[in-house]
Amino acid sequence: MNLDWNSGALAQGLECYQRQQFFQAHEHWESVWLACPQPEKSFLQALIQMAAAFHHLQRHNHRGAASLLSSALRKLERYPPQFSGVEVGLLRQQIAVWLPLLTGQSFASHPPFPQIRVAPLSPSSIKPM
Repeated sequence: MNLDWNSGALAQGLECYQRQQFFQAHEHWESVWLACPQPEKSFLQALIQMAAAFHHLQRHNHRGAASLLSSALRKLERYPPQFSGVEVGLLRQQIAVWLPLLTGQSFASHPPFPQIRVAPLSPSSIKPM
């Protein structure tokens, strides 16, 4: 199954995520996740966890954010640098920058939220590693 990031709930969730409306992004993606087969199901679950993590951060729950973001990163590590149209390698790098910040004592400022960059599908991006 190829994920279509240009229409429907995935596109709506991506737009919400880009506007830092993380709870709404989570809700849109969850509707697709429920009906998805593997390996896309686990991949979407990682993105949902990432969105939920940043929703927790907006509510000043750093512990919850760190826990969900760690879980998302573990799931994303199973996928190649590009999977189902998303630049996963870049996303993993951006998430890795956040984890030490969320587990530290102070949180005065933060880097930009990780960006979900959608790239054209290639045959090698279909299966996880």
